[in-house]
Amino acid sequence: MNHQTFRSIVVALVMGLTVTLAAAGQHESHQGQAQPSTLVDIVRAATEQFLDPEVAVANGYVPKPFCVTGPEQGAMGVHYVNGPLVGDGQLDPEKPESLVYESRNGRLRLVAVEYIVLADAWHAHNPQPPALFGQLLNYIAAPNRYGNPNFYEIHVWAWKDNPFGTFVDWNPRVSCADHVPGE
Repeated sequence: MNHQTFRSIVVALVMGLTVTLAAAGQHESHQGQAQPSTLVDIVRAATEQFLDPEVAVANGYVPKPFCVTGPEQGAMGVHYVNGPLVGDGQLDPEKPESLVYESRNGRLRLVAVEYIVLADAWHAHNPQPPALFGQLLNYIAAPNRYGNPNFYEIHVWAWKDNPFGTFVDWNPRVSCADHVPGE
């Protein structure tokens, strides 16, 4: 193959790749809106309806009577957990197993979600550890402070910035100081 033919093939491949990448970047849903591209975008779109905790309760999320505080600094908040989602052995980015609220000034505010899957249920159908959008979930062994069997979890701070990172459990900007159990 001569130099000119080789150069033409390379240019054609690069142009084809450029067109393919441009088309992928402009992928739109059937409704004409751009598809969410990150896990945070998906979480926000899927959980906007749960900004009101009463809507969460009406959709099967049950509030835990405690606020989870961090071992060193920060907190997670008050978890509203959907038991059937926790026990189904699956992870769906649009259906988080737990919604996390912060109590401030007598009001609950959605700050994050937590994806939770029981280890035995996950491994019954999956040989690899669970991941969402390239983020591996954290393995929590039993016994643990939650009284759960072995499980995997990851938080996504979609509604409140976490300076420690979007997927870190503890957020120094979240506090349990205003939490009143049963409120």
